[in-house]
Amino acid sequence: MRRRELILGSSAAMLARLLPARAQQKTMPVIGFLGSGSGRASVAAFRQGLSETGYVEGKDVAIEYRWAEGSYDRLPALAADLVASEIDLIVASAPPSVRAAKNATTTIPIVFLIGIDPVAEGLVASLARPGGNLTGFSMFSTELMPKRLELLSELVPQAGVIALLVNPNNSNAEQVIGDVREAARAKGVQLHILKVGTESEIDAAFGSLVQPQAGALLVGSDPFFAGRREQLVALASRHAVPAIYEWREFVEAGGLISYGTSLAASFRQLGTYAGRILKGAKPADLPVQQPTTFELVVNLKTAKALGLTVPPSILSRADEVIE
Repeated sequence: MRRRELILGSSAAMLARLLPARAQQKTMPVIGFLGSGSGRASVAAFRQGLSETGYVEGKDVAIEYRWAEGSYDRLPALAADLVASEIDLIVASAPPSVRAAKNATTTIPIVFLIGIDPVAEGLVASLARPGGNLTGFSMFSTELMPKRLELLSELVPQAGVIALLVNPNNSNAEQVIGDVREAARAKGVQLHILKVGTESEIDAAFGSLVQPQAGALLVGSDPFFAGRREQLVALASRHAVPAIYEWREFVEAGGLISYGTSLAASFRQLGTYAGRILKGAKPADLPVQQPTTFELVVNLKTAKALGLTVPPSILSRADEVIE
């Protein structure tokens, strides 16, 4: 009898020691990071924003990563997998992953980073009062496409034909084509559309620039293209095509020119919003933020290799000139 009591007492003591440890593990919040592309470089900026709110990965918070690698049809399953993992928050970058996350849950908070109008897309009720379980940041990526065409036309005035590279798998591709086509008409240049949805199609697209005699290239805003930055920059150099991109990272990799928001700053802000929600803030009460500044970055070394003289009108407006 006494031996049985000792065994029961010992088991109870072990259970008492285990329970606090398990309870402590459960108290560490878990973030699900859902990426449309393979933009792992942006994770560092996201972690920085998180740390500014007091959350350090592995210490105060755990992060489960899911990457679609440009295969957007995988996103619904990846989002469902995160929801099944009982996470506390979903971070989604780019429209395809945001829609997948939204369709997967109506209760788990979602913080997004997108380049389209979240109100027009039905993601939130309004910018000031999102309502529901979503909030985040809108980068004007789509709205800035006509401006990029204007800059490219100013940089390469002799280009009578400008090619536009878009991903047909992105739901806003047709809207982008329509907006850029209108801007091209206003500038008096022809627009040649290149629809590219796979890695192999990128090489073929650059090869097809010869026939329409495209003198310049506008690379659309898309996670698929962002994940193949090195390939796009190398092909533009090999084919001697002046190209404009959305983010400075392309120019730092040897691209000619970029105009858009700071990707690093956007992901850092995304981290701060995630931290605020983990501390108790509700997505419905956090306004959707929009950028107030845009970066114009020019690579003079690349311009020289292409035989281009960057006009003073662009140099004077540039936020950074890489020499």
